[in-house]
Amino acid sequence: MHPFASYVLRSYYKATGWNEDNLYANLTRSSNAILDFTVPRGLHFSVSKSPNALFKTTYSMTAMPSLNGSVGYIFTSCPLDVKSSGNVRFKDMIERFKVYDQPRRPEPKDEEWLAGERVHNRDYLLYGRFYLPTGRLDAMYSTRISPTMQALVAAISDPASSVSPEMRARRPDPSNIMLNLQHDVGKWCTEYTWSAEDSMWGVRVLHNFGRLGIPSEATEEASARRRGIKRVDEEDAIAGGLKGRISIGAEMYFSAKEKSAGVSTGIRFTTLPDATPPSFQVPDSSSDSPATPTPARIPSQPPTTITALFNPMLGHMSSAYTARVSRDLSLSTRFDFNVYSFESEWTMGAEWWLRKPLVSPNANDSEDNADAVAISQEPPSLQSSEVRGVVKARASTSNDLALMWEGRLRNMLVSLGIVSDLSSRTKPIKALGLEVAFFSSE
Repeated sequence: MHPFASYVLRSYYKATGWNEDNLYANLTRSSNAILDFTVPRGLHFSVSKSPNALFKTTYSMTAMPSLNGSVGYIFTSCPLDVKSSGNVRFKDMIERFKVYDQPRRPEPKDEEWLAGERVHNRDYLLYGRFYLPTGRLDAMYSTRISPTMQALVAAISDPASSVSPEMRARRPDPSNIMLNLQHDVGKWCTEYTWSAEDSMWGVRVLHNFGRLGIPSEATEEASARRRGIKRVDEEDAIAGGLKGRISIGAEMYFSAKEKSAGVSTGIRFTTLPDATPPSFQVPDSSSDSPATPTPARIPSQPPTTITALFNPMLGHMSSAYTARVSRDLSLSTRFDFNVYSFESEWTMGAEWWLRKPLVSPNANDSEDNADAVAISQEPPSLQSSEVRGVVKARASTSNDLALMWEGRLRNMLVSLGIVSDLSSRTKPIKALGLEVAFFSSE
């Protein structure tokens, strides 16, 4: 599950209108959610609190295999609607497979005026975490320079006394600071990175083919101008295959300290229509009210994501195919191959959502069952029930087998997982862990 700090960061991006999915680093995010999920190791507890809409605190403790902990603080310039662990949308706390919406150009904030003068308020997020007993300190600062540009500064301060001798021999100074500048205009998204540890400079770029998405908070005038366009799910079908959009990206980096460089490129295909609004809710041209969205339609093709990566310097190739075969089941497979050593690995995984059964209302039920009555009158394909957990599994030709369950117990979020090595008779279980998280906004 997402740590509380990651959940707050995603809420901050959502509140400020920044699309973190339109990054080259997240090109394989859909398949990684199924094939590279992280199994908790040992016994881990975390408690977080939101005293107000701007300030958050988080505390964590690992009891096994060693005892350690951390204290973290988060402050944002804009109020965030952070839920409690008992009522937060479960899928918002899980890294899961999804077909991300069309990329769109970030919109500027509404103008604010004070005493007849325009006030320029720049959104920002401050995060810090202190680890015990090592004394390591992590910090991050994120700010919006312009509607289409965002800057991040991340720093790590790690005392040399807490680093193992082997690590100290490879890295005399474990502390580091990294600068990242992101420029997103919808069609293009570019990242510029600099790391002080090895004086590394990097550039990442991602280009999306096709038209841009519709802003999530469009005005009535903009909605009226869009009334004449086709909906995404009304585009002309491509005979003999899936229809969708393509994104192509690449990265280049150079380390002045190590005198080394690297390059990689990737491509992603995702099906249309998108699985998230507003693609399903473009105003209908036949509607009398331009602001009235049309109801969601059932996709005529399964939500699918296909990705391919290639690193010419290392000779590494990777291709992944992920699809949602039913409402609650998603399958993914990936093939990795190295053209220099001819080494290969095949990984497959599954994601199965667990739901509470629908309650059939009786005639004597109160008005509280009005929502259940409305659901029961819908077609079976459109009925939905509350998600109570998810089971993830993966297996690979390297003899690794991982299984994890994530769910909600009362007001706590729980993750339980195991990783085994089928080829080892002396140590068949590589990792076993339980993670419990509780956070409150009251």
